[in-house]
Amino acid sequence: MKKENRTLVSEFTFQGFSSFHEHQLTLFVVFLVLYILTLAGNIIIVTIISLDHHLHTPMYFFLNMLSASETMYTLVIIPKMLCNLIGLSQPISLAGCATQMFFFTTLAINNCFLLTAMGYDRYVAICNPLRYSVIMNKKVCTQLVWGACSIGLIVAMTQVSAVFRLPFCTTKVAHFFCDIRPVMKLSCIDTTVNEILTLIISVLVILVPMGLVFISYILIISTILKITSAEGRKKAFATCASHLTVVVVHYGCASIAYLKPKSENTRDQDQLISVTYTVITPLLNPVVYTLRNKEVKDALLRVISKKLS
Repeated sequence: MKKENRTLVSEFTFQGFSSFHEHQLTLFVVFLVLYILTLAGNIIIVTIISLDHHLHTPMYFFLNMLSASETMYTLVIIPKMLCNLIGLSQPISLAGCATQMFFFTTLAINNCFLLTAMGYDRYVAICNPLRYSVIMNKKVCTQLVWGACSIGLIVAMTQVSAVFRLPFCTTKVAHFFCDIRPVMKLSCIDTTVNEILTLIISVLVILVPMGLVFISYILIISTILKITSAEGRKKAFATCASHLTVVVVHYGCASIAYLKPKSENTRDQDQLISVTYTVITPLLNPVVYTLRNKEVKDALLRVISKKLS
């Protein structure tokens, strides 16, 4: 009978923000506005970079890929979460849950390594400017993007396969999407092996790219400090400021979410962290790269002027 009960679980339901029941409509409005801004911001960035030839450089090529990835990342999670907040969410099948987890994991890891590629691009631009166009040619940029995507796909297949080999006894996911740890908690058996695998993967896909970005910025800063002109130092720092802001928030949230001890936070705290990297961080990318980047703002004005004329 015990074995039969394990096979009866064919779908999951999200508990979502049930502990904030009185404020769910408010949360829906806030998250919907943020989601619309995120979609609009990232779509604008992709459009501007595609239309304006002044931005057809390696730095903006990577930004274009990051914005496209962030857009798909939010599409995987937020619409289902919004439906859940207003009571329209339906149970999700095991296959649907596995699909959501697969795309979420793939895109999250892809974003980590795209930020690493952007850090390498800034390193070459500042530390080796004379050979920049040779080193960061179109082939190399394409290979870096495909490398980021491939790592995401391989790791996601490994992680999702390991999770959905587990037998499940309960159906209520204490989260608003099919994240790895909340789904593993529904298993009937001990998940120690899966927890260790998840930790190893998290270390590899968070700390390794974060370490590479850190090394890049040590070399960048040491090069900038050697610039004699104050204006030159300011300009060099300005080219890195937007990327560094996104890096700190992205890796910071990912580290808190996946590298912290298993039982350190409450469910509400875990959800708050998850909201940060699924709702806030994707919005940060277009905000930082449009409000703080003169080249993007100038390109936006050129595109608008061209369309109006």
